[in-house]
This record gives sequence, structure tokens and C-alpha cells, in this order.
Amino acid sequence: MNDDFIERRDEIQKYFQFIESLSDGTHRVLLSTSNSEAYASSELTDIIKTFKANAFLLLYNLVESTVKNGVEAIFDELQAKSIDFDSCREELRKIVLHGLRKRNVDKVVPQIAAIAKDVIGIAFRKDELFAGNVDARAIRKTAQIYGFISPKKKSDQLVIVKDNRNDLAHGNKSFGEVGRDYSMLRLEEIRKEVFAYLEELNANVETYISEQRYLHSKAVAL
Repeated sequence: MNDDFIERRDEIQKYFQFIESLSDGTHRVLLSTSNSEAYASSELTDIIKTFKANAFLLLYNLVESTVKNGVEAIFDELQAKSIDFDSCREELRKIVLHGLRKRNVDKVVPQIAAIAKDVIGIAFRKDELFAGNVDARAIRKTAQIYGFISPKKKSDQLVIVKDNRNDLAHGNKSFGEVGRDYSMLRLEEIRKEVFAYLEELNANVETYISEQRYLHSKAVAL
């Protein structure tokens, strides 16, 4: 499991604990000057709604970054091991060829010394993988495209995370509107399922790399 995932996951865990402590009254927000309540009860309720909605942005960020970093790790491995184009499994060769179609030939040619090897790194662009619509269906499709096994754990909550993130990002709903619809118990259910799903995804990508399933000779039926 990569360090970036662990760091982001732990940040989200602490954020959820913070919201929970405000919601149940364990922690209070006090004025430093008078040690009195900084917000009226109704004001604090509205703030907590915003915090709850923001949790979906954090979870979505974790989902998208985990998938992108997993795919990037595959290409990093190919380049580190100097794997040539012909040695890659068919799925990866298709990705490389598709990626090359998007590149400027005048810029690409000077970067290539040994085309069978260099072409792999040139074809990959992390920022081209997704456009704000990552859920379990998109991850299954990505797994099929690259040839690794998609997670088998429950993944229903990923659609909820994606939809709420998109509503917030595109202004379809306010933070208050999203936050009021979710109790902390419900948010915890979503967080746990998302974490478990992504941990399995990371494990599957690590197995794919360690067992060199990116090679056509190691390809297995998925």
C-alpha cells in the first residue's frame, strides 16, 4: 500500500473524528478571548453540515488519486524494468498506441532513443485518466483495460461519493444541502466501505506488479 494512500486515508480518518466530536459535543468551539461559545447552536449545526458535505470531496479525492497512482505505478514499473512494447500484455499495448495518437509527433520523436522502450513512458499521461467521474464502474473498466483484477468488496457507496462530489463541484447543491442529508453514522458507513474497497484495489495492483502480470507471458484470465 503506497505512502500517499496511507497519508490521505489517515487525514480523512482524523477529519471524520473531528466532525464526530463536534456533532456529539465532545469538542466545543470557544472564543480565545472569553472562553465562551464561539457559535450559537443553530450556527454550529450549519457549520457541521458544511463539514459533512466536505467529507465527500475528501473521499472522492482519495478514490481518484488511488486509481491514478495505481496506474502510474504500473507505468513506473515498466520504465524502471525497461520493459519493451512487444513484451507487454495486449491490453497495455493498446493503451500505449492509443496514447501515442494524442501526442505531437514533432515533440515525441526527439525523446525516443529506443522506440520499443521509450514509447511506453511517452504514451502515458496521469492527468488524462479521468474527468471527475470515478466510481466502481469506472474502476472496473480501468482494471479491465490494464489487465489487473478489480476489487470484489462492496462498492455501492462510491457512486454516492462521486455524485455528491459532482453536485458540490458544479454548484448543483450547496454544502448545507448535501450535509443535512447525512448523519455521522451514515458517513461512517460510507467511509469504511470506500476505505476497504480502495485497500483491496491497492493490493490487487501490487500483486499485478509483483507478479509481472503486465507481461504478455504472465497474462491471466480475469
